[in-house]
Parts: sequence; C-alpha cells; structure tokens
Amino acid sequence: MAESRREALAAAPMSTTASTVGANATDISGTGSSEDFSKLKDKFMNELNKIPLPNWAIVSIAFVAVVLVLSCCFCICKKWIFKKKNKKKGKDKGKNAINMMDVNDGAKTEALKDEDDAETGLTDTEKEPEPKEEEKLGKLQFSLDYNFPENTLIVGIIQAADLPAMDMGGTSDPYVKVYLLPDKKKKFETKVHRKTLNPTFNEQFQFKVPYVELGGKTLMMTVYDFDRFSKHDAIGDVKLPMNKIDFSHVTEEWRDLVSAEKEEQEKLGDICFSLRYVPTAGKLTVVILEAKNLKKMDVGGLSDPYVKIHLMQNGKRLKKKKTTIKKNTLNPYYNESFSFEVPFEQIQKVQVVVTVLDYDKIGKNDAIGKVFVGLNSSGTELRHWSDMLANPRRPIAQWHVLKVEEEVDAQLSTKK
Repeated sequence: MAESRREALAAAPMSTTASTVGANATDISGTGSSEDFSKLKDKFMNELNKIPLPNWAIVSIAFVAVVLVLSCCFCICKKWIFKKKNKKKGKDKGKNAINMMDVNDGAKTEALKDEDDAETGLTDTEKEPEPKEEEKLGKLQFSLDYNFPENTLIVGIIQAADLPAMDMGGTSDPYVKVYLLPDKKKKFETKVHRKTLNPTFNEQFQFKVPYVELGGKTLMMTVYDFDRFSKHDAIGDVKLPMNKIDFSHVTEEWRDLVSAEKEEQEKLGDICFSLRYVPTAGKLTVVILEAKNLKKMDVGGLSDPYVKIHLMQNGKRLKKKKTTIKKNTLNPYYNESFSFEVPFEQIQKVQVVVTVLDYDKIGKNDAIGKVFVGLNSSGTELRHWSDMLANPRRPIAQWHVLKVEEEVDAQLSTKK
C-alpha cells in the first residue's frame, strides 16, 4: 500500500509538469502566430505606402478587380445552369418523340390527295402556269392559180380582216408582201391602205416558175404595218408549201395569220465611190470605184452587177446614168466617172442615189441594194457629203453599206 502511494505521488508532479509545459507551449505558439500576422500586415502596409498612388485610387482598383471576379463567376454559373436546362429539354424531347411511321402514313395520304402535283413534281407555291392564249393577229383571204401554157403562178391578195391595231390611234396602215421561198428573188407588195383593220386589196402578182420546180417552193404572204418614220412592223404571215396545193382549179380561201418570222437583216454588200464638187463650175462628179461581197442573185451563186446613179431633187429624178455590167462576180471593179451639172445654190438641195442591180436577160433587173447621199441623208452618207462640200475640187472616196431598196425608197419619199 505504502509503495503504491509513493508511486502515485511521484506520478502526480510529473503530470502537472507535463500539463504546464503543454500550456506553455500553447501560449508560445499562439503568441508566435499573432506576431507573424502582425509582421505580415506591417510589411503589406509598408509596401502599400511605397506605391506612388493616393489611397482613393488604390481602393478604386481593388473595387474594379472585385467586380471583374464576380462577373466571371456569374457567367460561369449561368453557363452551367443553361447546360443543365438543355439536357432536361433533350430528355423531354425523347419522351415526346414523334413516331416516324405516323409521319410516313401522313405523307402517303397527302400524296394521294395531290396526285397531280406529285406527278409533275410541283409544290403548293409552284403551280403549273396556265397555257397562254394565242394572240389573234387577224386573217388573210387570197387566191392561187397556175397558168400552165405560160408557166406562171398567179397569186391574188384579196383582203384581210380583224387585224390588230399597231398605231397609237387604234388602227394600222397595212400592206402585204408576197414572195417565194427559198430564193426570195422576186418580192411583190400591195398598196398601203391607211387607217384600217379590214383592208381590201384585190391585187394580183405573177411568178414565172416552171411547174416541175413549183413543188419545191413555199409561198410567203406577210402583212406589214407601214410606218413613215421607222422600220415597218410585221403583223403576221401565211406560209403555203406549193406541193400541198391542187392547181387543177383556182384556190380561194381564208387563213389565220401566225406570228411573223423575224427576217434577219441580209448582208447585201458594200460599194465604194468618190464625190467631187467644183463650186465655180457647178460640176458634181461621181466615180463608181468598186463593190464587194454582193448578195448572190443567180442560181449559180453569182451575180451580173451594174450600178445606176440618179440625181434627184424634191423627189424627182433629174438625171440618170449607169455603169457597164460585170459578169459572174460578187466583187466587181468599175472605176467609171459620171458628171452632173448642179449650180452652187442647188447643191444643198439635191440627192445622189446609187443602186446596185443584178442584170437579167429574161426578166426584170433586180436591185441588190441601194444607198443615197445629199439632202436628208444620215450617218456615213451624211459625213461623206459633208466632207465633199468642205473640200471643194478634191475627190473624197468612201465605202458604204448597201441597204434594202424598199427602206431607202421609204426614206426618200418621206423626206421630200
């Protein structure tokens, strides 16, 4: 007992010491940490004091930094929440998914409803356009006969009816042009009937064609609207293959006009001539030099061209001269000179008309093309005439493009 007591007593002071030591240790560590914090604080404040900025600026910078950090945190949180919502929506879509079999069945029923659209491949917005009604161009009455002893086709243009109005006043000035394809060598025209949509022509035209060749021809009858100041407009035409016509009797019938085929402007060729005027003598000299690339007028693919020169004033032919005929050529060379007496006071009032023709032994000589210089001419022709007047006594040569005879005649008749 005594021994145990001793042991207890010995142990007691030891534990007391231990606890005291622990308490001391705690005190030491606590004081140490507070000292460290105060040192750090002092160091930070010293460093702050070293910065060459006022206190309010430092506070502002700190505030901005805090705001930026908070904004970044807000954006990250928002993005994360948005992602979560999308995932949820995806799940809902999966729950309410549409059955593709139902879609297919629906499409089948729609296809049966719109069979016409399915066949043509058109959608609701692309409906098939309705066919346009053919424009009514009126009709033409004509007659056809063949004179066997004289090998002549006789074409009668009787009348036209219900023509469309081509002029501003609600009328037209119609006439008919008649020719045979494919050669177009001979063209005939009726008289122009003013301001009418139902003209009566009663005119006949004859084509010398052997009966054996007639089957390969096509008769063209084109109705035009005459225009005094510009190109004549084609209203419509009637095309008749001659191999489908019975010439054992006279044919007389009405045909509807169809939209006229656009005639391409034929290249008729070019001609070169010089002009010279001597004011003191009142002498105008025209030298026909040459022509090139003339239109083929003969069956053999050539022509027999010659040139006719008319001096005109107020629509009247004052003088007429012509060159020699050049056989079988489309590029004739002439170099032939012709003189006309024109007083100085009249030179501004005259016109020189130059026509290239194809010589024909049997029938009429056909005009290949035409051009005129002088009063009321225009373009190249006017420049040539002006150059001649500006350079008295000096010959001025120039090339000119040949034009259709009817076109030039219309210009001459309207500018008297």
